Amino acid sequence: MRSFIGIVVLVGLVAGSWFLFYQAGDEMRDLQEQIEEARATDDPEELVPALRSELSGVEGARIFNGIILAFLSAGLVGIVFVTQLLPMLAQKLTHAVYDSGEEVEADPFHDARVLMAQGEWESAIKSFREAAKQDQYNRMPWIEIAKIQKIHLEDITAAVATLREAIEEYEWEPNDAAFLMFRLAEAYDEDMENRAAAVAILEQVMEQFPESRHSANARTKLHDWGMA
Repeated sequence: MRSFIGIVVLVGLVAGSWFLFYQAGDEMRDLQEQIEEARATDDPEELVPALRSELSGVEGARIFNGIILAFLSAGLVGIVFVTQLLPMLAQKLTHAVYDSGEEVEADPFHDARVLMAQGEWESAIKSFREAAKQDQYNRMPWIEIAKIQKIHLEDITAAVATLREAIEEYEWEPNDAAFLMFRLAEAYDEDMENRAAAVAILEQVMEQFPESRHSANARTKLHDWGMA
């Protein structure tokens, strides 16, 4: 919805810029005719200098409008391509691959990725959550949700809550659980500047996965922090 509103606003700005651009052209032609008429009558009232000055101002404004128009048009084309044409092309390509008879595994996150390409972050999060319900042993939806919240929505608190939700409410294989816990520790330390919470998470990794590479990695990280 927001991308559609953005396109409508840009279309309005482009249309307005085109109007001002052509209006300035008409004004320039009128002024040029007035200058020619004044010259033909030997300019008894000495209008030519004033008309030339006005013509120069209108010409400068037209050039400026032309530059703005070029930028707005390029922006409009880019947004339409990314939000409308690119998803359509991706969908057509997907159908072409399926129709070719080749065996291709369906992407369970297709809809969510399309929404991301359109900048529909909240809708993408909802789509990833639906995918997580369908495949409760796949950590990727939770990682993608946390990335959207951290990078695009700039809400690190929500990203941390998402990672905690995934860790606490689902049963994971050791590799997946450790991966999520390390991402949570990084979020606490690097984004929230809460090293104490990060240390607690890494100590939990060591306790939960003793005698494993995950425990060794956590111990190394704690040693780097001077906490071992």
